[in-house]
This record gives sequence, C-alpha cells and structure tokens, in this order.
Amino acid sequence: SDLQKQEERGELLQPLIFVLLVLCSVLLYFKVSLMDPGFVKSEEEAGKSEEQSMVIPQVPSNIKMRRCGYCMVKQPMRAKHCQLCQHCVRRYDHHCPWIENCVGEKNHPLFIVYLSVQLVVLLWGGHIAWSGLHFEQSWDWLQHNILLLMSFLLIVIFTIVVLLLLISHLYLISCNTTTWEFMSHHRISYLRHSELENPFDQGVILNLWRFFC
Repeated sequence: SDLQKQEERGELLQPLIFVLLVLCSVLLYFKVSLMDPGFVKSEEEAGKSEEQSMVIPQVPSNIKMRRCGYCMVKQPMRAKHCQLCQHCVRRYDHHCPWIENCVGEKNHPLFIVYLSVQLVVLLWGGHIAWSGLHFEQSWDWLQHNILLLMSFLLIVIFTIVVLLLLISHLYLISCNTTTWEFMSHHRISYLRHSELENPFDQGVILNLWRFFC
C-alpha cells in the first residue's frame, strides 16, 4: 500500500517526530503549570538552608530579613510574594499568565526547556505552513488559502514572542539574576545596599551550570 511505501522511504518519520514534539510540549506545559514553583513553607522560617547558603551570598549585616506582610512567613533572600498565587516564591522570577503559575526556583529550568521545545514546534509548524503556500495574485487563490495564510501569520507572531522570551531568560540566567530583580533592582534591599551591582553573578559558565545542573 501507499502507507507501507512511505514507511519504507522514511517519509513517515518526520510527521511522527513532529507529533511527538507537540505531545512533549503539551506535557511540559501541564508539568510547569501544575508543579510547585518553590513556595516558601512556614516551617522554613528558621533561616537559610545549607543548600541555599552554598549558592547565595550571605546577607549584608545592614539588611534585616523581613516577614511577608501577606502570608507572614520569613522571606528567604530572592523570594517574593505573588499576589495571584497568594504565596511567597523562592528565587521568584515572574508570574506567567501563559502557564497560570509563578516561575520560581523549582520550575524555572523546566520552563526554559518548555520554551525551547515550543520554539522548535513553532518553527517546524511555520515551515510546514510556508511550504503549502504558493502565492498567486488572485481573489480565488486568497479565498482558498486564507486559513493557511492566517495560520502562518499567527505562527510567526507566536514564534517571535517565544524567541524573545527565551533569549531574555537565557541572558538573565547567564547573569544569575531574575526578571523581578532585573526590573526592580532599585527597590530590592539586598541589591540596593550591595557593593556589587549583581552579588550573585559567578561568571557565565558557573551561572548556567548551577541553574541547569
């Protein structure tokens, strides 16, 4: 049959890989959306854990660790209260409306993986949509291809958004800073009173290694 011939020529491999990538993207979306981003628990009020003290510099003596005015837990350094999640989040980056969850200490690396897979799917989908377009200057052509053309333009918009988001996150990760710290540097006490512009920066390679590994 034609299906067997296509399988023998390896023509079914690419659609299969594409479907698997889409499935992987959907699973990653639900994983990142539903997992704990690093909520600060009340039993963690007794200061930084041993793991944190290895990664994060000591708090300068002139900075007092404060309790959150909303959930009343003692905030570790780099944590922030999210009004939408109603929790303080460790190494808070931002609240993402795309996944309806905070991006923090626990799910940030997986969020980057999700963006990367999503970008590959969008680029591949854009290529498929573009290959189906054979432009002609006629009203009849536009009527028959309007849905495909709109799909391609929509894919292009999403691709640009995801690409810019991924690039910006990779840049911030390479500097060992977060979106919140980058945008609100002047309002954060442990950054405003620090002698260094970024006290967490340990070099690009070590920053990337500690984030992903």
